[in-house]
Amino acid sequence: MATDDVSRVVRATRDIDAPADLIFDLIADPAQQPRWDGNDNLAEAAPGQRVRAVGDVFTTRLTNGQDRENHVVEFEESSCLAWRPAEPGKEPPGHLWRWELEALDDTRTRVTHTYDWSELRDEKRQARARATTAEMLSASLERLAAQAEAPRSRPEAS
Repeated sequence: MATDDVSRVVRATRDIDAPADLIFDLIADPAQQPRWDGNDNLAEAAPGQRVRAVGDVFTTRLTNGQDRENHVVEFEESSCLAWRPAEPGKEPPGHLWRWELEALDDTRTRVTHTYDWSELRDEKRQARARATTAEMLSASLERLAAQAEAPRSRPEAS
């Protein structure tokens, strides 16, 4: 399939039976992300990197052993978080991971997870980007929901 035949913006949405601030804490704390990553791409992230603002950079280790510096480009507490990953010390090649949360009430939240590779410039990453599907994003949402909806799921402050 040619690149032009594939949507370069993939998204999935799910309602989760948990408050937006609890869900956001799971997303904004990189140490929690490997617990719910539906791409099975994240191995670990050191504690103490909780995202708090645009311009923050957090580091994750991938399952292939490589590290990624994730540059936060959108941030609104309990509502929106987006980052552009990059190899350490390099500029981000142009893909973006975004999380948007909409509180439906005090105990339910609509969460939209987006992978946008419309600006990806690195040819080597195109095949992997093309392989990222809405089903993979839905898997992350399902795992995130399981964490958020579990009793005592609020992560410890890092």
